[in-house]
Amino acid sequence: MSPGVWVLLAAVAAALAVGAWWSLTNGVFRGTHRVGGAQSGAQSGAEGPGRPPPPPMSVLAGTAYDGARGERATLLQFSSAFCAPCRATRRTLDDVARTVPGVAHVEVDAEHHLELVRALGVLRTPTTLVLDAEGRELTRATGAPRPGQVLAALQGGLV
Repeated sequence: MSPGVWVLLAAVAAALAVGAWWSLTNGVFRGTHRVGGAQSGAQSGAEGPGRPPPPPMSVLAGTAYDGARGERATLLQFSSAFCAPCRATRRTLDDVARTVPGVAHVEVDAEHHLELVRALGVLRTPTTLVLDAEGRELTRATGAPRPGQVLAALQGGLV
């Protein structure tokens, strides 16, 4: 075979590997993103000898969305106007919020809330954050999660 055919085969294999990786990691909830700034206990002055640091405040504190939190959890979605996976994510999160008591779905337009996007380290849309009842981040996913993934993330954070 000619060198051109080998290059073509290598390019196809690389594209398949990247596509498989993308498919496996897209929409998967993993860990949490540590948010600095206003949530730091050192800024509040409440720490002292023998006193534990105060719990971090809601990631939505000071925003119009803080009052829209759910009783048990909040599914916070960052989306943009021309994002096709954002529409699928909206439907999925709406369905989950309707079926799980005490869970609310809040959608934030990333383009119009850049300060919040930067503060939370959101790099792409859709990004979904699972927040506890106090508004603290439990886990996050980038990409369009499937309903089972969202339910598993909620069960993991609420148990």
